[in-house]
Amino acid sequence: MRIVLLGPPGAGKGTQAQILSKDLNTPHISTGDMLREALKAATPLGLKAKKYMEKGALVPDKVVIALVSERLSKPDAMKGFILDGFPRTPEQAASLDQSLEKLCMPLDLVLYLKASLEVVIRRLSGRRVCSQCGKNYHLTNFKPTVDGICDNCGGKLFQRPDDKEETIENRLKVYERQTAPLIEYYKNKKSLYEVSGDKEAKLLNLDLMDLFKKKGLLSLRYERN
Repeated sequence: MRIVLLGPPGAGKGTQAQILSKDLNTPHISTGDMLREALKAATPLGLKAKKYMEKGALVPDKVVIALVSERLSKPDAMKGFILDGFPRTPEQAASLDQSLEKLCMPLDLVLYLKASLEVVIRRLSGRRVCSQCGKNYHLTNFKPTVDGICDNCGGKLFQRPDDKEETIENRLKVYERQTAPLIEYYKNKKSLYEVSGDKEAKLLNLDLMDLFKKKGLLSLRYERN
């Protein structure tokens, strides 16, 4: 199964990607993770990205697209993937379509997780991140064993500045403005399905699995494997 997950910060993309990746035995491909891995391995594309990241500039589309294309051509992704964090623009989406066409791997589904402002504020404002390993926690849904301390490495937890309530609403407005053309792109291709990101993770996962069954994608996945 080949899926793209779209949605604003706090809609639950990362959580669903992890659950689906485990349930479907399908790689979760995150552009953020790819960039970090490419930098760490000092690959040619990673070194190109580094020049921009060191300046605090956005990595150009052609570099990100090359990274994504390279990752999607690996054997595990040939059987299916869950793409999170890409594409962000219609131009990136068109480039992704071209790359997948060359690999004879068209997308099966584009999922848009839409969440209300109230839910997003509750989720993001309660998020805490380890200052050392980057692991995420939540004050309500996923507490550390010791308050303020990471279970994984013992690092101190902190709240990201952009997870503070006063900045979240603006982040959502920016996301909606920037992403609206991308949503229209996939609507026009008849591949977009909107689901409620307000639901708890387990309930949303059940909805997604039902959708996959109705679309015949679960059986399709087993045939591909």
